[in-house]
Amino acid sequence: MPNEHTHSHSSHTHAGHGHAPATFDRAFAIGIALNTAFVIAEVVYGLAAHSLALLADAGHNLSDVLGLALAWGAVWLGRKPATAAFTYGFRRSSILASLANAVVLLVAVGGIAWEAVQRLASPSPVDSSTVAWVAAAGIAVNGVTAWLFARGSKGDLNIRGAFLHMASDAAISAGVVVAALVTLRTGWRWLDPSVSLVIAALIIAGTWGLLRESVRLALDGVPTGIDQAGVARYLAALPGVAQVHDLHIWSMSTTEVALTAHLVRPGAGLDDALHSQIAHDLDHHFGIAHVTIQCEAAHSEHGCQRLCAA
Repeated sequence: MPNEHTHSHSSHTHAGHGHAPATFDRAFAIGIALNTAFVIAEVVYGLAAHSLALLADAGHNLSDVLGLALAWGAVWLGRKPATAAFTYGFRRSSILASLANAVVLLVAVGGIAWEAVQRLASPSPVDSSTVAWVAAAGIAVNGVTAWLFARGSKGDLNIRGAFLHMASDAAISAGVVVAALVTLRTGWRWLDPSVSLVIAALIIAGTWGLLRESVRLALDGVPTGIDQAGVARYLAALPGVAQVHDLHIWSMSTTEVALTAHLVRPGAGLDDALHSQIAHDLDHHFGIAHVTIQCEAAHSEHGCQRLCAA
């Protein structure tokens, strides 16, 4: 009996694998414009006030601008149709964008930390009043940008990441304000570079998970949050299934998960109803929207047995 192939795509939209709507183009544009203007202001006033904390925050906000631009570019590329050369389209560009964003952030934070350590060894005077006012403006800029993405933060992981990143930046700016006010009262010159080290630590803490998950997705690893063992148990328990092999789960983009699997069903014929049920269940219970199932009458030695776990 020849192998039976079915390629099923669920028609349901599911939180975690839906595309960001086109209306977020405006949010990206405003967010990038606001943060670019603020980065310029932080650099100018940071140099004038001799504040490493402001310059550190400027570097962080510059990475935010690059991150928003990369995310927006990936969304734009993801809308382009598939071609003969790129049969999945360009959805994977969102994974490359998140990986590039994580690398840029970590390189930038290394420079911030190095300068902070040198400044701690020989603290210089800081215009704490200027620092406080500029950082307060940062709370407003990052807060507004976070608000622009708030309504999509529950329906799309990519938008949620942008929202959480900008909201955390607002909190960091609040920390700079507190440090500047304390310096005004105490004259502690070491506080400004110390705050920059704290900012660097927060960036590393927030970026490390992004880097780890981006590398995982780039290497076609099972996305975090997907229960691979649960999926295998579900498929093995289907009517007539004697064995499941060549099970693969990977991300087509930062919001879409795909699956392929071979099901050994001795004596079973075509079963469109079962295939539709599989697609529905994997979408709604596991968040996997792109499903390809190959049914076989007996276990085949062909395929990728040397590379795949049963």
